[in-house]
Amino acid sequence: MAVLFLGCTDLDETTYSELSSSNFYKNELELVQATLRPFTHMQAWLAYTGQDGYYYHNELSADQIAWPQKGRHAYDNGDHIRQHYHTWTSQEGRLNNAWRLMFTGVGFVNSAIESIEQVDPGSIGVSPERLASIIAESKVLRAYHYMKIMDMWGNIPIVTQVGIPNDPPTVDRNEVFAFIESELLDNVEKLQPLSPQLLGRVSKAVGYAMLSELYLNAEVWSGTPRWADCIKYSDKIINGDGGSLTGTMALDPDILGPFNNTNQNSPENIFQFPFSRKNDFGYNWGSFYAGFPNTTPLILDNGLSGNNAFVVVPSAFNAYQENDIRKQDWFLFGPQYVYNTDTPILGSEEYNGQPFIYVNNIRRNTEGQTGEGSMTDGEENSGARFNKYRSGRKDDANWLENDYVIYRLTEIYFNKAEAIMRMNGGAANQEAVDLINASRKRDFTLEDWPSEMYTTSTLTMNELLAERGREFIFEGVRRTDLIRFDKFNTGSWWDKSPDGDKHTEIYPIPQTQLNANPNLVQNPGY
Repeated sequence: MAVLFLGCTDLDETTYSELSSSNFYKNELELVQATLRPFTHMQAWLAYTGQDGYYYHNELSADQIAWPQKGRHAYDNGDHIRQHYHTWTSQEGRLNNAWRLMFTGVGFVNSAIESIEQVDPGSIGVSPERLASIIAESKVLRAYHYMKIMDMWGNIPIVTQVGIPNDPPTVDRNEVFAFIESELLDNVEKLQPLSPQLLGRVSKAVGYAMLSELYLNAEVWSGTPRWADCIKYSDKIINGDGGSLTGTMALDPDILGPFNNTNQNSPENIFQFPFSRKNDFGYNWGSFYAGFPNTTPLILDNGLSGNNAFVVVPSAFNAYQENDIRKQDWFLFGPQYVYNTDTPILGSEEYNGQPFIYVNNIRRNTEGQTGEGSMTDGEENSGARFNKYRSGRKDDANWLENDYVIYRLTEIYFNKAEAIMRMNGGAANQEAVDLINASRKRDFTLEDWPSEMYTTSTLTMNELLAERGREFIFEGVRRTDLIRFDKFNTGSWWDKSPDGDKHTEIYPIPQTQLNANPNLVQNPGY
């Protein structure tokens, strides 16, 4: 069932409720459209399309992506600097925006559930089972919202009715985890299997992927490890029990396949935003990842320019070996040229009129600075840049048709391998090695592969975290991974030193929300 998506960017929407619902559904299509309204809103906080949501916080606080000041650009009240050094406070405006966006999404889902539950299925020609499946989609999507809100703030309100209660109280993270788990388990088997017709909707495979993620992080989020449950639901996806976009769930043989502008055909994609320029909702990653007009639109001929914002942290780029195909294909680095020519791109700031070269450091090279540099020492060419999603040239028939991937099979392979290793005292057995090698084999030539494959002795927990970083860079998961591996507060990267304690593993409740709701309780350490 094809459904068009509309954008959502309004930060002034009601935080806990969305009241404009209709009970006058005439057919199944209108029911499905009601379930998709919260999903279209979700891209505003989950994808890197320019807003201050989950993606911004889950990447900029971790060890791979930064938004440094570059000369006269991007100081932005020190917002991105505090993310990098973990010195944020409850007064952060961007954190409040994330809270508003995400809880507004909960309000949209609650509104959809309430209105659809009032429908008499016979009156619009759908079976009771079909109606139950559509309601299950919304309840599983609501669980996903709460999983991400819990990941950021830990102790949060749970609201399941539109506007009730008016001032919801804080609930302990253990209870939030139990609510999410119950919602998923109660509804996942009611969902339809993943198929091309379910692209961009909550399918059974999507529900299984959420459970795989939930149980992978259960020890952090609930205090109790659930590795066997993570394996159970990972296996359901791997074995095809949840369906597939292409008939058989499989890893994409092309490392660009899951991200290119025909990635609705990738055999490994499970859950994605079906962005479409042809439907006036094109995939626009320009704001955060594209450079100024003199760079990205000329380098890639894709028409996208942005804030020259996000860059790759030098230590993250160094984590790739030179023979790793991902290092060649997923980044812009070194001298840059006008697309398909040998005409150099020219700088416009520190390198005005000079050949433009992306360098793997963040420092004032034009002023002779040496060493690591810092978040205030960037220049226009600092850091390697994003090239993982290929949007195509402007004359490409599929220009900006990329779907943004939320879950893909590679992540499920990694989840299962990690769970196996943790159940085995942190040691890899051959099954865990085979799962990671199945993904990693795509990243090296046949000639290099024999010396690059993992063995049970070389796939350690630290190496697994490093490989997760290399594989899922730019995919919005790094902070969560670092916390699970106990590296978010204790680790060092580039110029970032360990934190004094672990209170920054969860964010503070925004002060604006505390002022508005007397029943909220601030998180410890803030």
